[in-house]
Amino acid sequence: MREPRAPRPHPGVLDKILSPFTVLRPGEGANALLLTLAIFLVLTAYYILKVVREPLILSAGGAELKSYTSAAQAVLLLLVIPVYSAVANRVNRVRFITIVTLFFVSNVVIFYLTAMARAPGLGVAFFMWVGIFNLLIIAHFWSFANDVYTPEQGRRLFAIIGFGQTLGATFGGFVSKLLIGTLRVHELMLVAGALLLAYLLVVRIVHFRVARAPVEVAAPVETPMVDRRGGFALVLRDRYLLLIGLLLLVLNFVNTNGEYILGRVVTGEAARLAEAGLTDGLSQDEFVKQFIGSFYADYLTWVSVLTAIIQIFLVARIMQRFGVRAALYVLPIVALGAYGIIAFIPLLALIRAAKVTENSLDYSLNNTVRQALFLPTSREVKYKAKAAIDTLFVRAGDLSSAGLVYLGTLLALQPRDFAIVNMALILVWLLIVTGIGRRHRTLTGVRIGDSRLQA
Repeated sequence: MREPRAPRPHPGVLDKILSPFTVLRPGEGANALLLTLAIFLVLTAYYILKVVREPLILSAGGAELKSYTSAAQAVLLLLVIPVYSAVANRVNRVRFITIVTLFFVSNVVIFYLTAMARAPGLGVAFFMWVGIFNLLIIAHFWSFANDVYTPEQGRRLFAIIGFGQTLGATFGGFVSKLLIGTLRVHELMLVAGALLLAYLLVVRIVHFRVARAPVEVAAPVETPMVDRRGGFALVLRDRYLLLIGLLLLVLNFVNTNGEYILGRVVTGEAARLAEAGLTDGLSQDEFVKQFIGSFYADYLTWVSVLTAIIQIFLVARIMQRFGVRAALYVLPIVALGAYGIIAFIPLLALIRAAKVTENSLDYSLNNTVRQALFLPTSREVKYKAKAAIDTLFVRAGDLSSAGLVYLGTLLALQPRDFAIVNMALILVWLLIVTGIGRRHRTLTGVRIGDSRLQA
């Protein structure tokens, strides 16, 4: 006689609330919302720390010191990642999350006490720390999300979780503006530290919920790390991981070049209007500052709004319909067309529209897809190699752009010249995406002839 099957869980209230945005299995809504809350808390904390960072570094040595310190972050990461990997080798998932988060919280407290004591060198040290904290804590969170979801679940649910990242970035700037009038700048550090403690609590709740989940909604069982190699060694010895690293390098190279193009054209337009006397009664210097500030306020607002719309309404549908590999092509193809327009019609309105579109797709669809690339990998890759890729390769892209800007200054290159360079880089980007797609197909076991690209 056949044994009766255990009853399948029915959709809960949270499952029904999220169902218009993605496909959810019964019981998945609560964890998805908890992880959304977790990354929201991380991004809110980071954007508060960014508000603290700027006055500390700029008052210490100006924009030049800020630029040099950014370059030094890449060197420091060469020391940080091996230590990070060594800790990952020795503890399980929940302890690793706890150790890393509490370490960052302790750093925040130390910086607060240092600020209270008015210690010299705080601006430089804090700027370097925030740059590493930002990359590492976000990579750490997505490592955890990759570990608790199967590739099939991640393809459906990462879009919802990514919305928390978008919302946190927006809310962090908003709450900082509210608090800066009542708290001193360094006191905002403690607010960020409290948010990180709340993040740790939420992540631990998700960990224990996953461990006790029924079979129908269970994630993979946590397995011990067998490969003891560090993050850099894992990346350099695996073609798939190396291609992902190169993807991030080229992506950031292109994006930072684009920001330089936009900034240069905006500054030039402001100066042109000021010289023409169209200053509305302001001094030329005040008019230029007001024009640039107003432009970027509008620009960043549009990026935030469009990012949120794409993230909540389109990302899950694109990933479910076309798959991870096909979605990787969206941003470089759009960017290629955008920089083609900039190269031949370098008008400010067109450059702004191109950068709004590029950044919105990058922060929403492309960010979610990049995180999903690690779903079919081992725990060693998710916690060690991913941290190396999401930190050092990102900084390498920024440094490459800085080198190009320096060379462009020497050669008197124009914005359209930088746009043409970006077009050449995007062709390389597309080749890298093709290589990643082939390796991803192998990892997920999808037949080469599968035209629907379900993985």
